[in-house]
Amino acid sequence: MKRKVTKAVFPVAGLGTRFLPATKSIPKEIMTLVDRPLIQYAIDEARAAGIKEFIFVTSRGKGALEDYFDLAPVLESALRKKGKDDLLEILKATNMESGAIAYIRQHKAMGLGHAVWCARRLIGNEPFAVMLPDDVIAADKPCLQQMVEAYEETGANMVAAMEVPRDRTNAYGILDVDRDMGDKVLVKGMVEKPEIGKAPSNLAVIGRYILTPKVLQNLNRMKQGAGGEIQLTDAIAEEIGGQGVYGFRFKGQRFDCGSKAGFLQATVSFALARPELHDELMQYLSETVAQREAAE
Repeated sequence: MKRKVTKAVFPVAGLGTRFLPATKSIPKEIMTLVDRPLIQYAIDEARAAGIKEFIFVTSRGKGALEDYFDLAPVLESALRKKGKDDLLEILKATNMESGAIAYIRQHKAMGLGHAVWCARRLIGNEPFAVMLPDDVIAADKPCLQQMVEAYEETGANMVAAMEVPRDRTNAYGILDVDRDMGDKVLVKGMVEKPEIGKAPSNLAVIGRYILTPKVLQNLNRMKQGAGGEIQLTDAIAEEIGGQGVYGFRFKGQRFDCGSKAGFLQATVSFALARPELHDELMQYLSETVAQREAAE
């Protein structure tokens, strides 16, 4: 009998140096797309997938992240007195029940595999999800929910995958496909950031995983891999001949909010999806484009 996926690990220990100076004083995960922090999009997606326990792997300077999910009695009282019930409802989605969220410190930046390994005692002997908040996915059915449903069919390790341009394969973990079944592909190999021209496919792993506890055992034995870090890809790849690994082609649009360009693209896309912002923003964008074209 397959166990349900009810735990998720959020590796959020990174310094966010690409967004300095903003990240000098605030965690990158608190930066907002329109009016919601990156981490809120990840939490909402996890909840929709049935996740009940949220494990954050953090580092020094992430206090604002912990405060974000706490109650804010003074703010709530002020809103209540002013009769702003709509804003109180919005705040409710940011509160986490006592005991639902846990924080683990990653003392050294030793890679994604090491970050997940830090959470091993809280995960125990259960399947679990890993979510990278930098990858924001706009989808009718949340990406992790799609993956949980697919996992229930296979019971094997699963990584979210998307096609990328061949000249960008060196920026991703790339899948070597054994069998292509449409939304799922059976994996026979995984290569972390291969040189351009040497990638086995253009199917890239992005920041959503459903993993079996065996991957944690593999991480226990892991040595440093590409870039001197402990790679999660390596620990998952060890299961190709064991419990199996599938790539899952999710339905939705992924934004790389770890880059400035991706963050800006996501901001525009999510703002245009909001009825109260769409018309004014679209008019501004249209006028800006027209002015630039006229100037050229």
